[in-house]
Amino acid sequence: MTASVALPLRIGARTIAHVRRRLIPTVLGLEAARSAALPALDPLPPGCDGYWVVSLAADALQQLLGQRPELAPFVRQRYRRSYVSFDGDFDDYLGSFSAKGRSTLKRKLRKLADRSGGTLDLRFYRSAAEMEEFYRHARVVSALSYQERLLGCGLPEGADFVEELRSRARRDAVRGWVLFLDGAPISYLYAPADGDTLIYHSLGYDPEHAGLSPGTVLQLEAMRQVFEEGRFKLFDFTNGEGQHKTQFATGSVDCLDLLLLRPTLSNRAAGHVLVGFDAAVAAVKRGTATLKLERLVRTWMR
Repeated sequence: MTASVALPLRIGARTIAHVRRRLIPTVLGLEAARSAALPALDPLPPGCDGYWVVSLAADALQQLLGQRPELAPFVRQRYRRSYVSFDGDFDDYLGSFSAKGRSTLKRKLRKLADRSGGTLDLRFYRSAAEMEEFYRHARVVSALSYQERLLGCGLPEGADFVEELRSRARRDAVRGWVLFLDGAPISYLYAPADGDTLIYHSLGYDPEHAGLSPGTVLQLEAMRQVFEEGRFKLFDFTNGEGQHKTQFATGSVDCLDLLLLRPTLSNRAAGHVLVGFDAAVAAVKRGTATLKLERLVRTWMR
């Protein structure tokens, strides 16, 4: 279905402008990415500028371009799509971490448990009857979290979303966790499901308790429960990268987001603006990182 898509020009977490095109969005799931499957692209209707393909396996790019040589391709970003495979048991999963990584996780877990009176107050939600309670506590945390305030990726608001939670729960297609401290929620994780794959939608924590690493502890204990439940095969951290995703993942696949546009003058101009802007931002980031490294080296040499 054709939609008016606002393609953002971003510097870090801040969006400074949008470029609008009429596109057919195609978002590929984890299994498609892992198998380098090609998307099924319907014919472009009149007035449509092209396709917006999200999370295409990098290995599938040339084959897709070969199928649609009449369109102008623009790669917006490349990234690793990380995931957890629930093979084996939780002990096997912990064994995939480095010795230092396991030690750090256990230390953070112990620190928060000690602060909580010896045991974690972690509550698990999956049934339709539990979803309203999950939403109430999770929204409190989401409103405080930097994930929502700065990145705009918190838990959605409104009665329609609560009904969606109930609907998913009736189909056994959602899991939720809330971590409490002194009776108050301090972190949440919301994971809808697609078949036997859990999807990382949003995780947030109260910044007042950042020193206790509540998001890390919650993710670890959620993974423990999913392994024990045995219902799911994969946990999909979706597109984009981050330390949290890399820390907990057992595998990843190289992916990219691709614009395939009709080769009109305006479309080519829009594509070059988007790709050029992305390249400029990346160059500034590399330059900033290099400058910081040079300063560290000079400081060390002194």
